[in-house]
Amino acid sequence: MSQQESKKTLINWDLVTVNPSSKNWNWKDLFCYWGVNVQSVIGFSLIASLYVIYNLNSFVVFFGTILGSLLVYFFSNLIGRPSQKFGLPFVVLLRSSLGFRGAKYFGLLRTIVGIFLFGIQTYFLSKAFGYLIRITIYFFEPSLLDQEIFLIFFLGMNIIDWVSIIVALIFQSVLFSIGMNFNKKLIRISAISVYIGLVIFFFSVLLSDVKFTSKAFMNILDLGNFLDKENFGPLITVAGTIFAYFSIVILSFGDFSRYVKSQSELNKGNLSLLFNLIFFSFFALFIVSGVDAYLKQDPENLSRILTNPTDIIGKLDNLLITNLALIFIIIASASTNLITNFIPSQYTLINFVPSSLSIKSSSVIISILGFIVGVFWLTYLSQIGILSIIDTIGAFFGPLFGVMISDYYHVKKGTLINKDIYSLEENGAYYYTRGWHLKGVYSLMIGFIFSAATIWNNNLMFLQSFSWIIGALIASFVYFLLAKK
Repeated sequence: MSQQESKKTLINWDLVTVNPSSKNWNWKDLFCYWGVNVQSVIGFSLIASLYVIYNLNSFVVFFGTILGSLLVYFFSNLIGRPSQKFGLPFVVLLRSSLGFRGAKYFGLLRTIVGIFLFGIQTYFLSKAFGYLIRITIYFFEPSLLDQEIFLIFFLGMNIIDWVSIIVALIFQSVLFSIGMNFNKKLIRISAISVYIGLVIFFFSVLLSDVKFTSKAFMNILDLGNFLDKENFGPLITVAGTIFAYFSIVILSFGDFSRYVKSQSELNKGNLSLLFNLIFFSFFALFIVSGVDAYLKQDPENLSRILTNPTDIIGKLDNLLITNLALIFIIIASASTNLITNFIPSQYTLINFVPSSLSIKSSSVIISILGFIVGVFWLTYLSQIGILSIIDTIGAFFGPLFGVMISDYYHVKKGTLINKDIYSLEENGAYYYTRGWHLKGVYSLMIGFIFSAATIWNNNLMFLQSFSWIIGALIASFVYFLLAKK
């Protein structure tokens, strides 16, 4: 097809229907996909904190986690099935609900959030590279770190920090731009590697003193009074917190489910999120409780319990464990960045200029913009409340989901005209009003108002964990009333 024809039809070969022979993902691949989503530093800290910091009943946290993951399972199946059936990424399916221009501009919101979070995650990933560089220098010549060149800072970073963030950026952008088959291998290797790392860390804690660490773990497990009515509120709060953690990946889940062999594999694979959370929670909780009990034998460590893995390894006087942990943190952080931020940004950015961009060129743009965000994160962006703006943009994600689901399941009854989804012709089924489906846009904005209200209205902030669901339900209902035949 010529370049001129591509411009007329919105076709881009990275956005077209996946060839059936390329639908090679099964439930095991989705197990690794959800494993990578769980295995981040933030995920470790969140799960450990729910159990040990907030003084909640352990059964409340456990069943709240299960309830939250079941919500993620339900919504992921809803959004994943049409992409699996038609082999299309999320932003192309969005054309059928909002029109090609609606999908172009509202899809770009996912790009903005993805690139910004990619930059922040790259900044924190670079810290792990920086620790490894410092450990290596210290191992060969400790006095080198006292040289003047390492004491010069620019934008809050010295030369090691600058080298680290550049290495982290190149490391990710080169790996992530090869293609989805390679990405699938990365996801598998990452998920398995991090679980192996957790097992090694688990046994290093357990075998330091089996009786002592096991007792510390059992002391955290509060199994009494679970059925008290006072536990209902915390149960819902935990479920909402878990759902909010995964909500960013739900909207663009179709970017991955388009490669799944069948709906049965999709259902089984999504259910594996439940098992990933149980496995990961056990390891995280045991490691945190065991290390905390060990550290608190020293009176200087009685101040607070450590739930961040980087803080934990910083307290351990074991160079081998520290190096291994840093390597696994790098693997986990990079693969989470791939799934959560990089790939969704690629597809939505390509959709913005489908005639000009490809996976590789979009990867370059994401890397450059992500580098700028990462460089200015510490000294500027983190100081001006920029995350509130990102949260507000993210408040569109639930309503976008609601409009797409209502349109696909209730209005269009699971049908899609593939040729028209790439068409700019006025008689195309998805041309609507000059490329905008006004009913969809109106429904989206109504849902957004309610979703964003939980961020900006002090009286509604207690609902913030459920802002995604609130926006999705309201936008879905409004769209159904406006668009039904």
